[in-house]
Parts: sequence; C-alpha cells; structure tokens
Amino acid sequence: MLLTVLDLIALFAALTLAQGARLHFRSDWTLVLRQPTWFVVLALIWLVMAPTFDAYEPRVAARLGASVAAAIKAGLLTALLYLVVPYVTPPLPASRVELVAFPLLVVGALAFERTVHTFLFPRPAFRQPALILGTGRAGHLIAQALAEDGDESYRVVGFVDSDSHSPDAGRGAERDTSALGARREDNGSVPVLGARDDLKQLVERHEISALVLATTYRVDSVLLQTLLESVERGVEVIPMAVLYERLTGRVPVEHVREDWYVALPVEQLTHSTVRLVAKRVMDIVLASLGLLCLGSILPLVALAIRLDSPGPIFYVQERVGVGGRVFRAYKFRSMVVDAERHGAVWAQEADPRVTRVGRFLRATHIDEFPQFLNVLKGDMSAVGPRPERPEFVEKFAAELPLYRLRHVVKPGMGGWGLIRQGYAATTEDVLVRLQYDLYYIKHQSLWLDMVILLKTIAHALTMRGRW
Repeated sequence: MLLTVLDLIALFAALTLAQGARLHFRSDWTLVLRQPTWFVVLALIWLVMAPTFDAYEPRVAARLGASVAAAIKAGLLTALLYLVVPYVTPPLPASRVELVAFPLLVVGALAFERTVHTFLFPRPAFRQPALILGTGRAGHLIAQALAEDGDESYRVVGFVDSDSHSPDAGRGAERDTSALGARREDNGSVPVLGARDDLKQLVERHEISALVLATTYRVDSVLLQTLLESVERGVEVIPMAVLYERLTGRVPVEHVREDWYVALPVEQLTHSTVRLVAKRVMDIVLASLGLLCLGSILPLVALAIRLDSPGPIFYVQERVGVGGRVFRAYKFRSMVVDAERHGAVWAQEADPRVTRVGRFLRATHIDEFPQFLNVLKGDMSAVGPRPERPEFVEKFAAELPLYRLRHVVKPGMGGWGLIRQGYAATTEDVLVRLQYDLYYIKHQSLWLDMVILLKTIAHALTMRGRW
C-alpha cells in the first residue's frame, strides 16, 4: 500500500511538471484540485499496467534493479496510453518536446521514487524476526521461498526441530539452508536452535514476531497450547502453505498431504452466480473480438502455413475441460503432418516437428486464436488452467492426487501457470504448473483474470511463447 501511494505521488508529480512545461515550466500544484479527472484516469491506467509487469511482486519490489526496471516498463506504457485517451485527459501537446516530456518525467519520477523506497523500506529494523517450526522438506522449502521470493519482511532467526526427541535438537546443528544463508548478512547458514519443547523460551529469547508452521504432522494439544500462548504475546503464527502461496503464487501441493482442502477455493467462487455470469459475459465479448481479429489475419496465416508445409490449415485435438468432460480444441497447425504417428508426445524446446511458420505462430500465441471459437461455444474460458490431453491427464492424475482439481473450472486460453512458468515439458514442470493452477482456482477473481489477460498480451507482443 505504501509503495502504491508513493508510485501515484510520483506519477502525479510527473503529470503536474509536464503540464508546467507547456506553461514555460510554471508548474501549478493546484492542478489536482482543478482537474481531478486527469489524475484519476492516470491512476487507473497505472493500477492496471503495474501488475502486468510485476511491479508489486514482493521479489521484485524489494530489489532495486528489478523494482526500477518493472516501474519503468509499466510507467512508459502508462504514459503512452494516457496520451492517447481522449476527452478526459489533457489535450495532446503541440510540440515534440512537450510530447516527449511527459513519458520522460514519468520514467524519471518513478525511478527516483523506487530507488528511495528500496533503500528506506524495508530496512532491517522493519524485518520481523521469525522461526521456522520444522526441519524437514517443508521447512527448507519455505526457507528457500523466503530467500528467493520474499520481500524481506521476515528475518529467519533459525529452525526449531518439530521432534522433541530428535538427536539434533538443541545442539545448534546446521542444516542444508544455503539458499537462505546466501541472503543473511553474515552469509552463514541458519541453525537449528532447539526442539519444540524449547519453543516458548526461544520465542522470548529472540523476541520472535512470527512463527512459520512447517511441521509434518498435525498440531497436538501440547504444541497448540504453546502456539496459543505465543499468539497471546502478539506473535504471528503462519502455516507454511499460506506463506508459500503469498510469496510464490503457488500452492505447495506436495506438502499439504491430508490437508488437501487447503487447495480448494477460499470461498466457493466457482458457484457464485454473479461471478459466473460476469465471467461468461467477459468471455463472449473477448471471444467475439478475438474472432474478428482472427478473420482479419486468417488469409495471411492460412497462406503462410500452406506454403511452408503441406497439410491442413487447422488442427483439432481432444482436451479435457470442466468436470473432466472431453472437448475438441481448435488450433492453427504448427507442426508437420503426422507429427504424432507413434503416439502422443510432449512438445519440446526447439522441437524438430515444428514448422518455420509454426515457430512464429507459437511464439506469438497466434496458433491458439481458433480457440476463441471454443470460448464462444463454452468449452473454454478466456482465462483458466490450460487444458490437457486425456492421455496425459490420466498419467498425471495417477502421480499427483490433486491434479483433477484443475477441472473444477473451465480451462482457459491464458492461465496463471502459463504466464508464471511457461509451457510444461517434464513431469516436474507439470507439478509446478499444478501449483500455479490451484493458486488461481483458490483466488480466482475478475481482477486476477484481467492481470492474466494483460500479461498474456505482453507475452504475445514480446514473442515469449513456445518456439
């Protein structure tokens, strides 16, 4: 929230200075009171563009280079869009100097403000000392997430062995926490400070503000009492899965075990009539616009495919949709004919079966434009988990028990997993994709859909699809 306020102040200052440049640099700081609509529109455009470039992602905002780069990208696009919005924004400048002044001022203001923010917030004094209860894989996973994706809100003091009878408990034993240790000021490893029986004393001794529960078993009555006493003292108790989601945008499915319900939606949004109607209306509008675009480029794409390699223009493939129902998905053909004559095979990086035109179509996601017809029919949505083929679904469902939860919602042309991870090529990739997909299902909203759509467009324009 603080960073958002500072960003908006920087943008408003840039707009005021830019208007002052048109008046021979006699800036009028009462402009926000006289023309509030100008500033409201600027704020709205920024609040849409900033998430598109991860400007508020913890791992980005806490690092100077990444934070400034994300703000500059979002700021430039915000400024360019703002200049072309008619009626509710200032008229276009009369000279090139004035036209260039606003984007440059936006970039400069945001870069300066982000630099100041990075050095001042968060400072070490604001980092909460935290303990991780659990020294197993879950504990190490959350430690790694704090190191790689955290915003430095927490300073991990050490681990607490969840087994009170562990031979390592209380001996300061070092564990494999090099990922976290690399982020510590002393570059040392994070020690195991004690066992669960020592938890109360450790919380008091180190003035702990947060406890991360990464235990491999359910909390018993003794541990529960200790945790409740800690909560009474103002200590924040955070389940590992909750913090991991917050940091990475993924559900750690391999660590929820019998607590599989944590992967279900926070609220039963999938059954919200208002949301379903709104999402369907959005799908119809986007699919209609998409099919208009498809119609305009169809002759050129069809000609390019036919000249590049013999075979049909379109390719039809069975995919699994909502409720496990199989439907036929449409695509432009991007591979040679009979590419799977020996059976279904994952597409690999630099796949020799992909044609020259197909590589371009995949990189720009144009190969998936015919799926707007699937969206219009109701088989798919504009946003949702990417649909998988039936033969692969059976394989993944046998290896990953929560895999079928992906079918709670309609599959989508663009998805949270697609923009965060890319296309899956291995079983490990499928696991990561599942973590992202379950996060989307839990937290789905029209705002998240909008962010995913904008990121998908950015992927297409920068040709970051499959090659």
